Amino acid sequence: MKRSVLSAALGLALAAGLAALPATAVAAPAVHGDTASTYAGSTEWAANNQAFFRAVLASARARQAADPWLQTVTVTYDTTSAPSFAGDIADAAQIWNNSVHNVRLQETSGTGDFSYTEGDGSGSYASTDGHGHGYIFIDHQQAQEYYSLRIVAHETGHVLGLPDDYAGPCSELMSGHGPGPSCTNAHPDAIESAQVDALWANGVAEPN
Repeated sequence: MKRSVLSAALGLALAAGLAALPATAVAAPAVHGDTASTYAGSTEWAANNQAFFRAVLASARARQAADPWLQTVTVTYDTTSAPSFAGDIADAAQIWNNSVHNVRLQETSGTGDFSYTEGDGSGSYASTDGHGHGYIFIDHQQAQEYYSLRIVAHETGHVLGLPDDYAGPCSELMSGHGPGPSCTNAHPDAIESAQVDALWANGVAEPN
């Protein structure tokens, strides 16, 4: 199957999953891990990604409801708990802001739609409680083995609604660690950018 067909099918499946997931579906923390040892390739991980995306989307909608005609949704993030990766986070946000049109990432000094944190663990991941609060954890050891900017941009892709595709090439950001440590691409490809824009096309106001 050609990748364009596969990606189209993946986009439809993701959209269908989001449509079927109730806004209050997640009551307990949902964790997405990005290491070969923790990633099971199950529907549970896909649901966790959807939960984080939905939580951030709901938070952005609530904050910007006063301006329903706004075409671009602003998603805010806090870097206070990830000082070692502040530069990578800023660069990853710029990469995404240059790659998509319907959503914009912006740093805030207060509580944002999500936050970044760092430490020693079993891999980098995105976590949410399903109620508009979530964070991205960046693992120090993983960031030493793999290109840290790619890790941050990849995890941010989950916040924006994209699933993993570890079988993909290095040119595909959401292939994550799949292509190996030598892969230093930190940019989404055209298909990934289009998928994010499609997911955020009605980001502020619910479609009639």
